[in-house]
Amino acid sequence: QVQLAESGGGSVQTGGSKRLSCVLSGDSAGRRCMGWFRQVPVKEREAVALVGSDGITWYADSVKGRFTISKDNAKNTLYLQMNSLSAEDTAVYYCAAARAPYCSTRTEWYASWGQGTQVTVSS
Repeated sequence: QVQLAESGGGSVQTGGSKRLSCVLSGDSAGRRCMGWFRQVPVKEREAVALVGSDGITWYADSVKGRFTISKDNAKNTLYLQMNSLSAEDTAVYYCAAARAPYCSTRTEWYASWGQGTQVTVSS
């Protein structure tokens, strides 16, 4: 059974940086597409950054140039480096793992989810 455990959330000031981590257990992270999603109240969960088993990445337009997704297959760990944060980045961030090696932005593509970690950006 695949399990995901996120860490690294918290409060940060506008313009600051944060790094989220997600450890996958129960399978090899290298075989799966993995990604980060975020959700704010009354809005649907949205894809932020994805990385396939081939290392190809995808970013939402709103985070391009500011966020970087990476994966350490030896540690079975996914990261999201977030820079130049703004209030619009405030959300609960979720780590997700698909069964397939390639990615989709659709939430239903992902079979496993972490519990979520809150990131709050304030001035």
